[in-house]
Amino acid sequence: MRDRRSIFCLLLVWILIAASGVAFAIRVYAPIKLESRALNEREACSGVFLARELDHITLASAIPVGFYDSNGAGLAIGDLNKDGLLDIVMANLAGDNHIFWNRGGLQFEREALPSQSPVRAAATVDVDGDGWLDIVFTQQVSAPLHWRNQGGESFKTQVLNGVSYIGYAMNWLDADRDGDLDLLTGSYDTENEKILGQTAARSGVIYYENRGDRFHATRIANRSNTLAIWTGINRAGEHEIIIGNDFAVVDKYFTFRDDAWQETEALDVMPHSTMSYDSADLDNDGMREVFAVDMKPYADDAETLAQWQPVMDMMMAMPHVEGDPQIMENVLYAGSGGQAVNIARAMQLDGTGWSWSAKFGDLDNDGYQDLYVVNGMISVELFSHLPNNELVEENQVYRNVSGGGFAPQWGWGLNDRASGRGMSLADLDNDGDLDVVINNLLAPAKVFENRLCAGRAIEVDLRWKGIGNGAGIGSQLILKTDLGEFRRDVTALSGYLSGESSRVHFGLPAEASPERLTIIWNDGAFSAVTGLSTDMLYTITRD
Repeated sequence: MRDRRSIFCLLLVWILIAASGVAFAIRVYAPIKLESRALNEREACSGVFLARELDHITLASAIPVGFYDSNGAGLAIGDLNKDGLLDIVMANLAGDNHIFWNRGGLQFEREALPSQSPVRAAATVDVDGDGWLDIVFTQQVSAPLHWRNQGGESFKTQVLNGVSYIGYAMNWLDADRDGDLDLLTGSYDTENEKILGQTAARSGVIYYENRGDRFHATRIANRSNTLAIWTGINRAGEHEIIIGNDFAVVDKYFTFRDDAWQETEALDVMPHSTMSYDSADLDNDGMREVFAVDMKPYADDAETLAQWQPVMDMMMAMPHVEGDPQIMENVLYAGSGGQAVNIARAMQLDGTGWSWSAKFGDLDNDGYQDLYVVNGMISVELFSHLPNNELVEENQVYRNVSGGGFAPQWGWGLNDRASGRGMSLADLDNDGDLDVVINNLLAPAKVFENRLCAGRAIEVDLRWKGIGNGAGIGSQLILKTDLGEFRRDVTALSGYLSGESSRVHFGLPAEASPERLTIIWNDGAFSAVTGLSTDMLYTITRD
């Protein structure tokens, strides 16, 4: 009987591992402490998202807007003061950055965070491992800017020792699994060379290993036009990254192996001008799909094509090398027979506009992750034939139809036309559904309150005591229900220049019954929770 129990336990561990899409022969169980509280009741259901403006406008350094200012800036979301409400951080090019303190009921209090340099990406991560989320911005003409959280609502700028390269995009992860967060940055070389006359000595993709009192820099790619850095974990349990490059610099793929980033073989197809990366398990089969966005009109009527024509002519006139894997449209990678294939056209997601941040999230709580994309472009060099040099486009929202495809949802009220750049999804009012935050260029930032009032939800905050990676960045969560399994990854940034909240959201059909939550922590250990209820926020703490 004892041998049977042992075999059963090992089999159970293997089943949990297989559900994660990561192949390991054995795992160690990590004890946890569970706390829970009910999510708020939903109010004023209307079946649409309600727009609210924030007192923040990302400004350009000059009017008319030039090519590089046209790229705008990002944002980040996180609980900075540990009050259980997610706060918002807005980056800016030619004005103050801001914290919007969440005071409940979608009421926000603004605080300025000035910068001497135009800011691009934003992240809320615990840089120094003291248990408080810090704020990190990438900057146009200098190294990343660190606002250290001194506890509560007090921040002070502090140098990131050893971080000296200019980075446009960034991401954070514990690549070496030593318990603290390492940094990845990618430069935007065409901008550096135009504005600063930069040489290769301060460009490229840089991996900064966190060594406690300082970061150790290693350049892993010399040439970079990086707008997005995607992070994930492969089936062998290794960290992997994709460097999304603009201006025909091919995207780069790396795997962290033998304590170093090793470049791996590029895929057969990739975007030409990669703007954004995100990933999700779109059909709930335990395997993630990866989405990269480029510039391609979402409509083909005569008016739209006339607006785009000068840009398309310019792009088509660029030299193309035989065998170039880059295509001028979105790419959605899905695994098939051990190979990644592009299914964007099959899913009708190959053209979503002049797209910037694109992210997956279950907006209608039906158990399938939907897609939201923000669009628009303002540039005197590219659109002088249009009023105010602006390509005005609608943001696009697509409902995931039970994992079999995506359908535009014009009735959700998310097709804004304010030239969005950074964007993230999070439950800002703790009512169990995902709201939307957008940093627009030359227009007020916006929060879209989710009033669909659909389905149920379970939300999870991970806590990991005694290590710098206290939010469990890099961990994977698998929720088993009587209607199937749902997978989420804990990441620091995704989309375009936009920091993620580490709070995980599972949307569920109203009739679903949760059975077990499995956490596969970043170091490979696992934990499991049973006896879950819907419409609850669970805080899971690992000692």
